Amino acid sequence: MTGYCGIDFGTSNSTVSLAGEGAARLIALEEGALTLPSAVFWPNDGPLSFGRAAIATYVEGDEGRLMRGLKSTLGLGLIDERTAVGGRAVTFREVLTRFFKHLRSRLDAEMPGVTKVILGRPVHFVDGDSAADAAAEAALGAIAKTCGFAEVGFQFEPIAAALRYEETVQAEEIVLIVDIGGGTSDVSLVRVSPTRAKAADRAADVLGNGGIRLGGTDFDRSLSLAEVMPHLGHGSTLSQGKTLLPNHYFLDLATWHRINSLYAPRKLVEIKGLMADADRPDLVGRLVQVTETRAGHALAMEVEAAKITLSSAEAARLMLKPICGGPNPMALRSRFEDVLAPGLARIAALIAEVLAQAETTQVGTVFLTGGSSDLPALRALVTQLLPGVAIMLGSVGAGLALEARRRFA
Repeated sequence: MTGYCGIDFGTSNSTVSLAGEGAARLIALEEGALTLPSAVFWPNDGPLSFGRAAIATYVEGDEGRLMRGLKSTLGLGLIDERTAVGGRAVTFREVLTRFFKHLRSRLDAEMPGVTKVILGRPVHFVDGDSAADAAAEAALGAIAKTCGFAEVGFQFEPIAAALRYEETVQAEEIVLIVDIGGGTSDVSLVRVSPTRAKAADRAADVLGNGGIRLGGTDFDRSLSLAEVMPHLGHGSTLSQGKTLLPNHYFLDLATWHRINSLYAPRKLVEIKGLMADADRPDLVGRLVQVTETRAGHALAMEVEAAKITLSSAEAARLMLKPICGGPNPMALRSRFEDVLAPGLARIAALIAEVLAQAETTQVGTVFLTGGSSDLPALRALVTQLLPGVAIMLGSVGAGLALEARRRFA
């Protein structure tokens, strides 16, 4: 059986999809999960691990380096820069190649011998620099060929998100793609039609595009600061109410890539020193416990799990007691949406900016995609901005496989 492959290499998560004679589908990449966190743990000794296994190994305290957000090295032009891992220096190209080879192994387990692939790409890897943008695409294509793909093509991620829908339309339509990723939010206005679906180059069908550095990790941080950090002393006082505990410790603990900074001996001494003047030493004691036991990432994972639960439930239990000895409080969706409001206002402004680029509000359908696309508050925001417009969930990964079948069959 001939299979056509699409790979959505995301900043936070990646997918691999296949299209044969029937509908496109995502394949399982890790313990039945259809998504794989774009993470590599490179140990000081032993084999590399990927995705959730990489994060778990890191959280458990194994010696080595966890690398996430690998896609950003393409846009920053760092692909051939060297970085220290496992006691030696390797290029980011090698790290990305290792990750792609892991994706390739999952594909081969599902359907061996696939040699043609369509890769997703943002509308702009690099804003305002066409040469750097082309270099980023070329680097990604070369990595895919290193992993055994003889033919490699690209499709814009917002186009891919609407391709399954485009197969059903009878006339030209303007659709809005709202992609809420781990670290960024991207909005695109795209033209779909039965005629344009046959074109290999869809650049002219991207009528507007913009992005901001705001995503799921920012939502996690907001939830953590509101619902978790107060139980560790955030907002409490020193010296009988004369001053607040320093805010930066809690900001670092609520920000994934800053957590490790709290484990430095000097920082631990500082945090323990707060106990003497703390008006709530019991709360600060929990902060000390988290830093001493290096449980910050376990805390962050508990917050992320609660965020996911709040996408479909009105409340989520935060299991803090096993991590820091604190209570197991309930996080409420209503309160979460309150702390999301500033970020959602920025997304609303971004949508308005993209619509203004194309000088139209004649949107037929909105597609929500990305890791935070299930948030009810996001759907409510889009409904408020574009009342009466149909809202659907889009899949970049499935769309890429459809594009591969259309282009290579």
